Amino acid sequence: MRLPQIQITTNDLKMNYEIQDATQKIRQPKAEQTIEQPAATLEINTTNGKLSIDSSQARRDIGMIGPLESTKNFAQKGTQVNLEGIAKRVREGRQMMLGAGKGQGRATIQNIAKQNHGPKRPGPYNIKFVPSIGSVKIDYTPGTTNIDIEANSPKIDTKVNKPIHDYTGGKVTGTMVQRPTISIDVLK
Repeated sequence: MRLPQIQITTNDLKMNYEIQDATQKIRQPKAEQTIEQPAATLEINTTNGKLSIDSSQARRDIGMIGPLESTKNFAQKGTQVNLEGIAKRVREGRQMMLGAGKGQGRATIQNIAKQNHGPKRPGPYNIKFVPSIGSVKIDYTPGTTNIDIEANSPKIDTKVNKPIHDYTGGKVTGTMVQRPTISIDVLK
């Protein structure tokens, strides 16, 4: 005995799709930045040092003196030598007066001549520093220097630009080319 059979036939759906892709454009403009560095302020104040050198005593020690002082010194020395000469003549005259009446006669004059022209013992030898030590006087007042620096910080101005974003969405459109079908048949 034969049983009936069922035959099922299907046709799939057929579509024709048109796809339009999405587009996206992103641009990032560069940031705008300005940097300015003001110069530092520098101020320097100085006072000059003072140096004074007094060498007048050293000049006197080596005989370099002015005409007024030289004239004064020579006048004093001349007066002193003149007074010493007068004292010497008085002393010699007194010697001759005291020795003349005692029968000494020539002996007194010989003694006076020996005192004046006999060998003299050299004076004390000693080292003399010319000019004398400490005769040059030096006075120094140092100068001062004040430095004042004021640093100025940089001025930075930054402008950040927003990104430019263009977006166009995509589209999908479709048309049905074949409809889906199902057919069922019974075969005997």
